[in-house]
Amino acid sequence: MDTSESSTAPEAEADDDPSPPGGARSGWRRWAMDTRPLRRPAYRRLWSSTVVTAVGSQLTAVAVPKQIYDITGSSAWVGYAGLAGLAPMVVFALWGGAVADTMDRRRLLLITNSGIAVTSVLFWLQAVSGLGSVAVLMLLLAAQQAFFGLNAPARNASIARLVPARELAAANALGSTVMQTGLVAGPLLAGALIPVIGLPELYLIDALALCVTLWAVFRLPPLPPSAAVTARRAGVREIAEGFRYIAGHKVLLLSFLADVVAMVLGMPRALFPQLAAETYASYGEGFALGLLFAAIPVGAVLGGLFSGTFSRARRHGWMVIGAVVAWGAAITGFGLSGGLWLAVVFLAAAGVADMVSMVFRGAILLSAATDEMRGRMQGVFTVVVAGGPRLADVLHGTAGAAFGPRAAVAGGGLLVVTVMLGLAAAVPALRRYRV
Repeated sequence: MDTSESSTAPEAEADDDPSPPGGARSGWRRWAMDTRPLRRPAYRRLWSSTVVTAVGSQLTAVAVPKQIYDITGSSAWVGYAGLAGLAPMVVFALWGGAVADTMDRRRLLLITNSGIAVTSVLFWLQAVSGLGSVAVLMLLLAAQQAFFGLNAPARNASIARLVPARELAAANALGSTVMQTGLVAGPLLAGALIPVIGLPELYLIDALALCVTLWAVFRLPPLPPSAAVTARRAGVREIAEGFRYIAGHKVLLLSFLADVVAMVLGMPRALFPQLAAETYASYGEGFALGLLFAAIPVGAVLGGLFSGTFSRARRHGWMVIGAVVAWGAAITGFGLSGGLWLAVVFLAAAGVADMVSMVFRGAILLSAATDEMRGRMQGVFTVVVAGGPRLADVLHGTAGAAFGPRAAVAGGGLLVVTVMLGLAAAVPALRRYRV
């Protein structure tokens, strides 16, 4: 059956349910995070590895730009490093998605996590040795992001083999909440540790955390390719086949477009420094900048902690549409806010909407695609998630210079609402999708 025209999702492989029928909960527990997927040992191991690395990876994410700035004294070099990591991540995420559909995903996770751990050790060695080479740092960053690009599609595609379809939203909420928590706690911890233990040790902590991840992944069951997959090598043909599959399944296509619309048109982080220096300067530029950057991930974490109700929704298409529209409305409110605290409230609300969108877009990708295509869908998903905000930086930076930062932010938010509602009206497949 063509999933793009279907109103229901195909049944997931994992059918055994250790929870009571219907998983009904009462009182405040209906609002709290749905933890039913953690009752499944295999998913619990995968999730626990994410808990450990969510913070550890952020230590390296802070240490690399800090070390580059210490060596060069130039923010431009910090920006170049971001580009050095983006290109290999995009290429290897697309290829990694095809690889994840042709080999045992557990084995691929072991290989790629080992590669990431080795690069973390090499980061530590170059820092301890005092090498002071930006070229070496960029090469290591490119290698690390290539391994991440190979790793992410296999990790995300494996979830549908570990939990049943009815728990995919809850599983995505658990994983997304951990990752967003890492975005908040990791940089704070890095800032606190650098004066105490020094920058090189941040790399070492990340490497040790990855050893825990390797042990958790080692204990996963084998995750071989679907029986429907014939022996083949992952190459350009398989990657192109993934894009054709997306184009032929409107639900999947719309789920990607929804994220592109929200992130490219409505992610205003490039304007945070200017807003902190001009609009909110009276609160203290550094204080305002920190709050602006922290508000969205804090809102996402709060949304995840109280995801019990929305993670049980069945109309996944409408949840994505509503979340993207809510994101656009919150960003519009942020752009119109003259006071810092009101601005932070709007950004936090946008973070909640972003969490809802992540949960249900992820659930749609896992449930609407067949298992032999899930790796490639997750490869494209990784590229969209990583590339969208970077395109937004260029768009909002240009618009902010032309029209002013607040007008650019508010205009972007309104565009998100308008375009998303237009897509929902024009293509009914997403509105009709449910599990």
